[in-house]
Amino acid sequence: MSKISKILIANRGEIACRVIKTARKMNIATVAVYSDADKNALHVEMADEAVHIGPPAAADSYLVQDKIIAACRETGADAVHPGYGFLSENPGFAERLKEEGIIFVGPNPHAVTAMGDKITSKKLAQEAGVSTVPGHMGLIADADEAVKISKQIGYPVMIKASAGGGGKGMRIAWNDEEAREGFQSSKNEAANSFGDDRIFIEKFVTQPRHIEIQVLGDKHGNCIYLGERECSIQRRNQKVIEEAPSPFLDEETRAAMGAESVALAKAVDYDSAGTVEFIVDGDRNFYFLEMNTRLQVEHPVTELITGVDLVEQMIRVAQGEKLAMAQDDVTLDGWAIESRIYAEDPFRNFLPSIGRLTRYRPPVEGPRENGAIVRNDTGVFEGGEISMFYDPMIAKLCTWGPDRGVALEAMREALDVFELEGIGHNIPFLQAVYDHDRFIRGDITTGFIAEEYPDGFTGAPENAGRMRKLAAVAALMHDVSEHRAARISGSLPNHTRHVPDMWCVEIGDKHYRADIRGSKGLRTIVMDDPEEDKAAIEMEVLMNWKPGDPLVRALVDNTPLNFLVAKRPEGYTIRHRGCSFCVKVRTPEAAALAAHMPVKVAPDTSNLLLCPMPGVVVKLMVEEGDVVEDGQALAVVEAMKMENTLRAEKRAKVSAIKAQAGDNLAVDAVIMEFEAV
Repeated sequence: MSKISKILIANRGEIACRVIKTARKMNIATVAVYSDADKNALHVEMADEAVHIGPPAAADSYLVQDKIIAACRETGADAVHPGYGFLSENPGFAERLKEEGIIFVGPNPHAVTAMGDKITSKKLAQEAGVSTVPGHMGLIADADEAVKISKQIGYPVMIKASAGGGGKGMRIAWNDEEAREGFQSSKNEAANSFGDDRIFIEKFVTQPRHIEIQVLGDKHGNCIYLGERECSIQRRNQKVIEEAPSPFLDEETRAAMGAESVALAKAVDYDSAGTVEFIVDGDRNFYFLEMNTRLQVEHPVTELITGVDLVEQMIRVAQGEKLAMAQDDVTLDGWAIESRIYAEDPFRNFLPSIGRLTRYRPPVEGPRENGAIVRNDTGVFEGGEISMFYDPMIAKLCTWGPDRGVALEAMREALDVFELEGIGHNIPFLQAVYDHDRFIRGDITTGFIAEEYPDGFTGAPENAGRMRKLAAVAALMHDVSEHRAARISGSLPNHTRHVPDMWCVEIGDKHYRADIRGSKGLRTIVMDDPEEDKAAIEMEVLMNWKPGDPLVRALVDNTPLNFLVAKRPEGYTIRHRGCSFCVKVRTPEAAALAAHMPVKVAPDTSNLLLCPMPGVVVKLMVEEGDVVEDGQALAVVEAMKMENTLRAEKRAKVSAIKAQAGDNLAVDAVIMEFEAV
């Protein structure tokens, strides 16, 4: 097979940019394809050439095989890398490329057919003697049959799209009603995301870990595995945090899972970079879940601990090269963690957020003083837009360290300085998880988020010591601002201002007095809590912040304290480690007067059903005059390819319906109104 000279990336966003970087390193020309919504996207700018392929909807652009092949002909691309999602696991697409004489940078069509379909792959795994989760592998005709099968398997069950991936088309059902509702939602999501609405059902294993093995095969019968990834931190079956290796596996279990993964890959002549996924119980018993024949979203953590560029290996295998390494050559070095940064609001039940990135300043990539490495894979840029038409991923922030502790601390510090404005995002939630005692211990399962945040995410727990440090730095920031203002006013005739050394700081429900000593450089700040009968605490603070800077980098007692800040009347909004604080800094006289000010009460919206994110109303499930019960489904809203069921929070009567199926709604648009019964 001849060398590849030009690759067309049949994808968008972060993964398209990722493929372009490796192709450029290999001196291979690249072609981007783009929809109307992506005409200004980063992957279009990075590629050597770009071809427009249609309207924003993926079904009219990125999923249209004829348009991808036409773009290859137009540009002379002799290979296609599908990325993940879209056409990456479509055997018909791989076959068409083969017929056209275009190299598919992925496995052969037979392997895609055998393993890309979850039902087929499970049957093959069973025939090969691989332990699988109990379930119904046949197709399911309707919701009634789904309920019947679920009862036979025994609740809870997992309802999954056969052609699914990335958490799309997946639901957990604990009873008949949820099985019926989940079947239809999974079917709809599967049709919209993959053009294939087939559904299957399997037993949901409680207290499971989701651990996957990276495999790599060539066209000469060679296949190896490159360790495992722990992917148990999930929300709605969508991975949020991944790490490699797993903090749970031992060498014996790793070797057994790896050997089984290689055996399964060889059984279908697998010849690319793919992943075999397992559910692992508390006793390290593992069960085959599925095989993804494509590159995984979380592949960077494997690259970081093995030093293997998986995209490069895919390209080399696709052009007929033998693997340059054997199993004994694979070594796992250090620890890597990946944070999936999404455009979603964790304080609103993780609902998707769209809009313009008014500020996007990720941490600087590369090595750190403690030996850690930071990597950020992204497909966005400052000023770009997050569209409602595609997956809401913004970036994949990765850190590597010689051990888990170093990698974890590097991730915390990287998230502290990640500047992201204009949309809702999940960085506060990620920060809270990384500080959670269970995560630090490695005591995690796929139920972690549901167990630790059963009522949703409202912010990380407040840390008194950390709040005191933030209050001290906020006082110094205010002092810097006041001295700057004094210098400006002092340059005018008859305008001189005295800046006090004592400030009263209100942060959350805490109140401190901050006595700032020294005039510049390293400052000593004496912090006193007037409401507690404790001795004052003295801190040394070094900071080079200037008024207007959104990022504060400070040293408090020679320990880094970095956080994001926005100016507000009398103080700042500070965001740090999963918490958001309204901080007010006043003179002692102003603080005494402020104590007498009335508290503003937020408006009551309890009688309204508001659209929680920009989206399309798929279905209204009640009518005016209906009496609804607590938890009853009221409407379904689709956003970013995911269906979201909105439910009643209490018993009430529907007094008015303000939206209809098919309506495009903005965030907080009124869908219906209620009255007491």
